[in-house]
Amino acid sequence: MAKCRENKRKPHRTDRLATVARVDDLPRGRGARVKLHDGSQVALFNVKGEFYAIENFCPHRGLPLANSPVHGHKVECEHHGWRFDLRDGRCLKKRKCSVESYEVVVEDGWIKIKV
Repeated sequence: MAKCRENKRKPHRTDRLATVARVDDLPRGRGARVKLHDGSQVALFNVKGEFYAIENFCPHRGLPLANSPVHGHKVECEHHGWRFDLRDGRCLKKRKCSVESYEVVVEDGWIKIKV
């Protein structure tokens, strides 16, 4: 049975908003890797005009999630098939292997992530 890996490069919580992209930069149904100022990464997704951010890390093998296929409010790791709910980071394969989710705010056409 697969163990959960820990993401040692996940963003540190500061409760600050980081402006990361314009709304038009991320098409619907797609994800993108966002590199933050501290070098950490999150995966940002556009689901029917709503934006969600989670760790850019699959705890199964530590691979990125940003370019993985999106199915509604779920992203499926393109490497091994683990699925995560974009609304809360919950792993649908192993609950103990969930990833962190981050609040996303849209202001004046800009996407901001609370980290």
